[in-house]
Amino acid sequence: MQRSAHHKQAGDGVDVATIATSEGGLVLGDDLNVRRVVGCEPLFAWQSKWAVGECGEGVGVRHWQRGGTFAAIAPAAVRNPAHHEHRTKRPAEYPVSMSFLSRLANRHASLDASQALPGRPEEIPVTDRHAVLDASLQAPFPEGSQQIVVAMGCFWGAERKFWQTPGVVSTAVGYAGGFTVNPTYQETCTGQTGHTEAVLVVFDPEQISTEQILKVFWEGHDPTQGNRQGNDVGTQYRSAIYTNSDEQLALAQSTRAVFQSALTAAHKSEITTEIAPLDTFYYAEDYHQQYLHKNPGGYCGLGDTGVSCPIGVGVSAD
Repeated sequence: MQRSAHHKQAGDGVDVATIATSEGGLVLGDDLNVRRVVGCEPLFAWQSKWAVGECGEGVGVRHWQRGGTFAAIAPAAVRNPAHHEHRTKRPAEYPVSMSFLSRLANRHASLDASQALPGRPEEIPVTDRHAVLDASLQAPFPEGSQQIVVAMGCFWGAERKFWQTPGVVSTAVGYAGGFTVNPTYQETCTGQTGHTEAVLVVFDPEQISTEQILKVFWEGHDPTQGNRQGNDVGTQYRSAIYTNSDEQLALAQSTRAVFQSALTAAHKSEITTEIAPLDTFYYAEDYHQQYLHKNPGGYCGLGDTGVSCPIGVGVSAD
């Protein structure tokens, strides 16, 4: 890859070193074209237009862009975006160094409530109806239904996996497991909220059991990757189960043990999934809801381990 470097003034007067590549390069960002900082390392901004967040631990590494100009901006120059450009497509393959990704995944944000972004009292507005299931997107849900919140990496593909599951009444994407009240997507992407991208799953226990919901969860992603899923890297992509009852909590822990045995037998790594009672599920912005139904060609970063969770085939989670 050929690179040429020069200096120029960014829009806010910050002197940045821009790198033009003939074949492409690594972009730190997401589908909203938002660029983020990795710890106190340089941040890359597409066409030097903007940067997000502050010098922090959370980061998403999601895609690369062929050609163009990339600006290496010092952490002191990081600013909040005035706007963003919405993108819906991304290549399936990523020419990203695995050693680089591993280094990012091992950065654990020791964030506490005093360090988290404050958020806001106003809830993020969402539509009333599910775009696929034509069900209520918010409570009240049908009598007798149950709810559980799971996190499997990018919430777009995770939500689709559950709305396609028979017995699921409704789904919604949002943020959970952190501190910031009513966070935005951009705030969550900074890693300074403590939240992970999550999916609210509402299901009819007469049609599908909690164990079967958890089987979909365990088999639908790789729960051994810590603060990442594939090339999506950051604490906001960590695997998690947030429960609404003692029974759900016990089943989450017992199915974890069963699946870990299956993974160990297949010479896979240890499960890193966070399991805890749900505090609050905050709805994500409306354009994220049922995103892959609205944008069939959109990005789905889910990747499984190739190992089946034996729940439901004669193996008990008890």
